[in-house]
Amino acid sequence: MMATLLRKLCVCSETASYNNHRPSSEAAASSGSLLESLPSEIVMQIVRLLGPKQAAQLSVVNRKWRSLISDNELWAHFLEVHNPQPWDSVLFSETFLASAYPLLPLPTSVAEIPSVSFKQVYGQRARLPCSVIIDGGSGYCKYGWSTLPCPSWRSATFLEFGNVETPIYTRLRHFFWTIYSRMKAKPSSQPVVVSIPICHYDDTESAKASRRQLKEAIYTALFDMNVPAVCALNQAVLALFAAKQTSGIVVNIGFQVTSVVPILNGKVMRKVGVEVVGLGALKLTGFLREQMQQNNMSFESMYTVRMLKEKLCYVAIDYEAELSKDTQASFEAAGEGWFILKKERFQTGEILFQPRLAGVRAMGLHQAVALCIDHCHSAELTADTNWFKTVVLCGGSACLPGLAERLEKELHALVDPNLSDRITVIPPPYGADTAWFGAKMIGNLSTFPGPWCITKKQFRQKHKTNRIW
Repeated sequence: MMATLLRKLCVCSETASYNNHRPSSEAAASSGSLLESLPSEIVMQIVRLLGPKQAAQLSVVNRKWRSLISDNELWAHFLEVHNPQPWDSVLFSETFLASAYPLLPLPTSVAEIPSVSFKQVYGQRARLPCSVIIDGGSGYCKYGWSTLPCPSWRSATFLEFGNVETPIYTRLRHFFWTIYSRMKAKPSSQPVVVSIPICHYDDTESAKASRRQLKEAIYTALFDMNVPAVCALNQAVLALFAAKQTSGIVVNIGFQVTSVVPILNGKVMRKVGVEVVGLGALKLTGFLREQMQQNNMSFESMYTVRMLKEKLCYVAIDYEAELSKDTQASFEAAGEGWFILKKERFQTGEILFQPRLAGVRAMGLHQAVALCIDHCHSAELTADTNWFKTVVLCGGSACLPGLAERLEKELHALVDPNLSDRITVIPPPYGADTAWFGAKMIGNLSTFPGPWCITKKQFRQKHKTNRIW
């Protein structure tokens, strides 16, 4: 009954607002006097049931309720219930990412967490333009709308468009037009968040120029298509955001190589050094194929092998102990029948730690991450000596069950005991789509596109200034 009365008041206030005068009906007056006698806790419970729109309307009906309905916990509740994103991601992004760079270090105590007006956040998010989210990975590209729970389309990345002789701008134009065509979207209608693949790893002038050239080609291709605003961020940084972190080490198992990327306050620390291991998803799939061929298993394509890797393979916490276990498992591939894998299931992932099993001369993954940790510690970039102790995995092959646990175990055994405490390895928070979700977090910020994007006018002005000088 109370909820019905409140709804009537909402209707009265809406009508009054339209007619530019206060509600004066006897029903509204009697309802108001009845509700004024209710304890605040009861009114708050009813308002929670009504929802955000009617709560906002009630704030103009009664002065007493105005402060009650502005309660931060109420609007935090509305964000949690009425928002498609997980509440912890919303809380993290609005608290630590809304103002863009420079990002502040994450606080070490609750008292240090910045205050956020969730009523304001809710209102701004409700008016956000829908954005296009593109994760241009090293192997596969995922793209879709910021309002959807996951990417709706997948394709080859822009690196696969054209051939090596094709200019990067031409490949990007083809790539982006293909995406907008499949999405049936008009480029000029919405901003875009796009991830930049992890490449040109060094801190040399040549690598810097290559990264700058790639980023400018992305901006130029999109602005030539009349996209209003563009946010282009490193794929590893977006994966870190998806894990609700702003500092740490991202281990990206890409298509060709695995990158170990140190990030401090949202910035890649190339001066510390990005470690690169010459093993990626392609090598893992190729190794499984070789093992299957040795066991006289026939298959139609590498797609079948990749599917078996994703469905049956895992990383053993103790490789030697796993060799003596019965690990047989089977999977039915459409149109090809049943496949049975045994030791291949954990031997495939083991080459990340023992590359020599695949005939590759390279560091093991744990050794590359331990080296990165040591470099981060030696660099003394900040008073916080724990910023590099959170390791976030990303990439499709990083989703192998057991990988995070094995890597954490190896790091605790390998890293200096004075550094190994608090080292934590986080599996991909959103599986193979982790970087896409990080980009989506940016596209759904209450301040977006604002501080995170560059507009066509700003981009052209910047280049005009550079040419003058």
